[in-house]
Amino acid sequence: MVRIGYTMMAEQAGPRELVGHVVGAERAGFDFSVTSDHYFPWLESQGHAPYAWSVLGAAAQATERIPLMTYVTCPTTRYHPAVVAQKAATMQLLSQGRFRLGLGSGENLNEHVVGGGWPAAHVRLAMLEEAVEIIRALFAGENVNHHGVHFDVENATLWDMPETPLPIGVAVSGDSSCELAGRLADLVIATEPKPELISAFDHHGGAGKPKVGQLPICYDTDRDAAIARAHDQFRWFGGGWPVNSELPGPAGFAGATQFVRPEDVAQSIPCGDDVQAVVEAVRPYVEAGFTEVALVQIGGEHQEPYLEWAEQKLLPALRGL
Repeated sequence: MVRIGYTMMAEQAGPRELVGHVVGAERAGFDFSVTSDHYFPWLESQGHAPYAWSVLGAAAQATERIPLMTYVTCPTTRYHPAVVAQKAATMQLLSQGRFRLGLGSGENLNEHVVGGGWPAAHVRLAMLEEAVEIIRALFAGENVNHHGVHFDVENATLWDMPETPLPIGVAVSGDSSCELAGRLADLVIATEPKPELISAFDHHGGAGKPKVGQLPICYDTDRDAAIARAHDQFRWFGGGWPVNSELPGPAGFAGATQFVRPEDVAQSIPCGDDVQAVVEAVRPYVEAGFTEVALVQIGGEHQEPYLEWAEQKLLPALRGL
């Protein structure tokens, strides 16, 4: 049975609201939660980008059961990997063993703010691999001195270490990242239901490990209103990773999606209150081999009715997959 998760979409709600939403998701019966880690929203209409790690700390204290996870943090540019390791270990302690560290090679949208430029894709992947190795060593309790191609670490040790091992997930988009994830990760992360990603991850050492996907939906009893909101806030989603990782700001995403029509969005994102439409959208993830799917309800001000609908109708239907 696939596990169904809730997404704290930090680009569409403020920090206090996000914490309230995940409390509601726990009450509604979601199996886990994830949160994005952004400095900018994708589009200005989303309107938010609070610091994800402060939100996660508050969420750890406000909830009791629901697992928490970054989806995903880039440990190479905006954050140094030694600092990411410290943050993650602290989150595992605060959440009493409910945290998973999801990592990825990042997007220019968020990482450009520190002025370090935006490396080519193959360089970003090499940086991610080196970062994961540093984080792993710190999680193992080592005193780390590291002078690598991309990072230096001087005499680093984590002083507050959780007893519960901290799983690391790696986001993938192609065979090279699947090879890295298969070797170094405890789970794999992807935003598209591509069977080839799962088979490549399994081939490189990921067999038997969790596979976590993500799917946007836009619940509303008025389907036209749902389509309009999804188009306004989420039309960037269909751009694909090669585009979405490169654009530097919301204005770029607005320009790149100016010819995307509402009907185009409605074809790729379930909109309205048809439970079966969501079930059929989740099914390809299950068939591809994903073990977990985190749903994104589009619209920060539309979470409460969605959570009520999910508890009463959506989650029971998805349990049958």
